[in-house]
Amino acid sequence: QVQLVESGGGLVQAGGSLRLSCAASGLTFINYRMGWFRQAPGKGREFVAGISWSGLNTDYVDSVKGRFTISRDNTKNTVFLQMNSAKPEDTAVYFCAAGLFNVATYDLWGQGTQVTVSS
Repeated sequence: QVQLVESGGGLVQAGGSLRLSCAASGLTFINYRMGWFRQAPGKGREFVAGISWSGLNTDYVDSVKGRFTISRDNTKNTVFLQMNSAKPEDTAVYFCAAGLFNVATYDLWGQGTQVTVSS
């Protein structure tokens, strides 16, 4: 059974930092590129960051470039999202996602973790 389990969410003040983790199980982790998405209240789900299976290639939405860093540890089947200089507009439920390296879509999703940035 494939599982993606996020952790690390919570409340942080504007300008602060938070580190999200996503532990994957039930899949061959190195076959998957991983991503973080977020959904704010009343809005659609938004791509935040992605990382290739090797970790060598990363991609970010413009609004988080220079503030967020995605990384992965293939020995621990875990992907991370380091959030620095947090802003109130970063408040959302953050989801971890996985997609096979040769498929364009993300097909596996976690249950999400709430991040709230107070001003």
